[in-house]
Amino acid sequence: MSAIDRSSRVPTADEIAEINRRHLIETPLSPADLLFLFGTREDVELRVETAARLWREGYFSWSIVSGGVTPGSEQSECTIIKAAMVDAGIPADRILEEHRAMNTGENVILSLPIIDAALGLQNVRSVICFGNTWTARRYPMTLHRHWPEVEKMLLTVDSFTTPRALWHTDAEFRGRILHGCDKIEPYEARGFIADWPEA
Repeated sequence: MSAIDRSSRVPTADEIAEINRRHLIETPLSPADLLFLFGTREDVELRVETAARLWREGYFSWSIVSGGVTPGSEQSECTIIKAAMVDAGIPADRILEEHRAMNTGENVILSLPIIDAALGLQNVRSVICFGNTWTARRYPMTLHRHWPEVEKMLLTVDSFTTPRALWHTDAEFRGRILHGCDKIEPYEARGFIADWPEA
């Protein structure tokens, strides 16, 4: 069932509470060795503004942007986002690049060798996972499956005017959240993601 189809189903109060508790989480942020920016076609400006603020405030030393070429664009998500990050004041030589990933699993799998070659995985002790609100917990769960040793924090953004706590009252927001949540159980069963302790 598509996100649009799912948006017509209003979850129960118990489901809403469980999704808020287990899925729509953000961890306290502390300065990290790496900001892992998961590529997107949506809310790029908001993503970049937030990354630039984190950089100015000293929340990361390095970042990686992961995202391939998506339909309707000749440039990879990485190319587009990195250029905007540099324009926003983040030094280009502090932004690692991954240009092939087409989903969250590939974001991680294809980025790890790049991080290892540039920094050494053993030298990275903490990572801020940064992406869309509706994907939320699945970012650190995916990273935890492939890189369990590193400390993971989570930060998400979206441009919905509906407050995050009221996601279930907005049809599009609700559809995206429910669609994202529906992926967790089958992905975990297939070994694509691993339970994240902070969840």
